[in-house]
Amino acid sequence: MTLDIPALQASQPAAQAFLARGDHPMLLGDQWVGAASGDWMETVDPATGAVLGRFPSAAAVDVDRAVQAARAAFEHGAWPAMTPAQRAKILWRVGELIDQHIDELSQLETLDQGKPLWVGRYAEIPGAAEQFRFFAGQAQRIDGQTIPTSINYQPPGKQVFAYTLKQPVGVVAAIVPWNSPLVLTAMKLAPALAAGCCVVLKPAEDTSLTALRLGELLLQAGLPPGVVNIVTGLGHVVGAALSAHADVDKISFTGSTQVGRAVLAAAGGNLKKVTLELGGKSPVIVMPDADMDLAIPGAANAIFFNSGQVCVAGSRLYVHRAVFDELVNGIANIARGMTLGHGLAAGTQIGPVVSRKQADRINGHVQAALADGARALVGGRQLGPNGTFIEPTVLVDVRPEMACVREEIFGPVVVAMPVDSLEQALALANDSIYGLAASIWTRDLSTAHRAAAQLKTGTVWINSHLMYDASLPIGGVKQSGWGRESGQAAVDNYLETKTVCAVI
Repeated sequence: MTLDIPALQASQPAAQAFLARGDHPMLLGDQWVGAASGDWMETVDPATGAVLGRFPSAAAVDVDRAVQAARAAFEHGAWPAMTPAQRAKILWRVGELIDQHIDELSQLETLDQGKPLWVGRYAEIPGAAEQFRFFAGQAQRIDGQTIPTSINYQPPGKQVFAYTLKQPVGVVAAIVPWNSPLVLTAMKLAPALAAGCCVVLKPAEDTSLTALRLGELLLQAGLPPGVVNIVTGLGHVVGAALSAHADVDKISFTGSTQVGRAVLAAAGGNLKKVTLELGGKSPVIVMPDADMDLAIPGAANAIFFNSGQVCVAGSRLYVHRAVFDELVNGIANIARGMTLGHGLAAGTQIGPVVSRKQADRINGHVQAALADGARALVGGRQLGPNGTFIEPTVLVDVRPEMACVREEIFGPVVVAMPVDSLEQALALANDSIYGLAASIWTRDLSTAHRAAAQLKTGTVWINSHLMYDASLPIGGVKQSGWGRESGQAAVDNYLETKTVCAVI
């Protein structure tokens, strides 16, 4: 089978104008600049390999400049000193600007990352806007508490008055992956800014375009210079320099568990605070009483959405034997009918993965599984003129110890195993180094809620998967990370608690 991919280009005028610039400088303080070295990197359309533009290939010296700008803005600038209402107005305005530029941002995201246009246009870009609006509200809900104490040795006639203050942690380094660039950027920037922090943002080298465009919108919304700085370049250069930087107070990283360990090790130099949202191998449990009209398309979407490039993708299926064939064959039929194509093409359901390197990695996992005895019920091939398309793949005849069951593939590949009981499904689901998310499909709510309590994950969905909202905290346990993003918990990541105890 061949897969012909047309060389589609942006049709939205603002996206065309942005791409026509060719070179896209990074934001340091109030200046759009190149790297001190003069080096640039290209970003390409993963579907075709066509060059979309260039951005600076920064080094440690550029990271220093960005951190200095953020530090100056935090120590002497207007942002931390603003009232919560003033910060909230600017954050709300950012959300409005994202909405106003939604078609431009969606096309840029599709061209740079590969995802079908509808994924960005109707899910991720609106989600980014909602992050800024939600945390605009949270900016005005940051408060401490008064604490009654039992201190009994104050001077005669005096009292002890004790309370806590919530204060911004300082300069934050936000390191964002390539799978959902703009919404994941918003998930870090919005709560950090609501808390009063200043940020150095490092977008992924494969997908920097929408972050740079967002930087322009942030300034247009009235964000003071230096509050958000954007440094582009290679992760092992820029990300490593930020992680180790002595004047960064907090790291917020989303990416692989392997890189997360490196970030954590580098952060130990000055014991900076660290939030990590890392790998996942999320189980999907289907009981015999599940509504198959929900479970079949739901489980398919859980793994094939965004070509499986989702940290909480439902990549392990544990299905009761009584409905195993019905459910797995139903998913396979959906996979066979999915249209692979350029993200800008009408009707595309599966776009390319982000790069040839990533496609080769996914294909390597699939071929190793087949060599180890797994069987592809559907899919299993790497396609496209640029080698970046992976067919939606369902692997059966797998065993719990196989690499395809235990390792994160991060592509449109699901492994399916039959189970004979809920207890067996829970044991298999929890037998993982990861604990990011899970879903259970059943009509019995008692079963569902008991299972939710027993699953060792940060999120459990019942009769659904991939349900997000800015108000819902997300994050992992075990080797899926530390801390939570979204919800009130996300603001707490960027605050320090100060105790004040006074004799009055």
